[in-house]
Amino acid sequence: MSNREPALLYRRDGHVARITFNRPAVLNAIDVDVARLFLEVCTDISRDPQVRAVVMQGAGRSFVAGGDLKVFQRDPADVPATLIDPMHEGLLLLAHSPAPVLASLHGVVAGAGLSLALACDLAIAAAGTRFNMAYLNVGASCDVGASWTLPRIVGLRRAMEIALLNPMLDAAEAQRIGMVNWVVPVEELAAKTDEIVARLVSGPPLATGWMKRLLRDSHARDLPAQLAAERHAFDACVATADFGEALVAFAEKRLPRYEGR
Repeated sequence: MSNREPALLYRRDGHVARITFNRPAVLNAIDVDVARLFLEVCTDISRDPQVRAVVMQGAGRSFVAGGDLKVFQRDPADVPATLIDPMHEGLLLLAHSPAPVLASLHGVVAGAGLSLALACDLAIAAAGTRFNMAYLNVGASCDVGASWTLPRIVGLRRAMEIALLNPMLDAAEAQRIGMVNWVVPVEELAAKTDEIVARLVSGPPLATGWMKRLLRDSHARDLPAQLAAERHAFDACVATADFGEALVAFAEKRLPRYEGR
């Protein structure tokens, strides 16, 4: 019987779901086992209404350095079905979840690791983190949504530069162009991550979910359709007990206690 830890760890801390890529010896490179576990974990999160925030992080020296090239060498024809498909399915589940997803980044964030970080709703990085698209280095186009997220975050011209020329970006540059929200000293990464998550879970979860959905779907709508979606979302929020609690708390000059109903 093996005592080896799973290649991907999942734990719940109250309303916080934590996903940890756990192959530190290979900088958490994604293999078939990781992809399978990622889909399982994302499925669990999507079915759990008590999850109010998700943290995605990596064990050891890095976040995720990309896909495991040994898998590509061994079974290249099977990669789309066994590795890409479950990663994409899991990614869609997180995108549609009302819980905001925070990427907590350090070390190397490359290839599919960069794609994952871009797919999250928010991102914090330790100073010294290095970002690289990397796909063309192995003769492949991108996956895990990078061609969708990258131009939306940094603009088309800068996305072309990052994807086609593979510059190595440091954390400060990643923050400057909008790839990450915060950069902190490496020794402060865990504490700052927890601070951001605490703020997320203390908010109204139903309204937070509507806000996330409005922002994520805005690129697919024209302005009249987006205004209609905003009105629908606001109507839904007004009908919640959390909205009433917020008004009472405001009148009583205290913090609201949101229950997600």
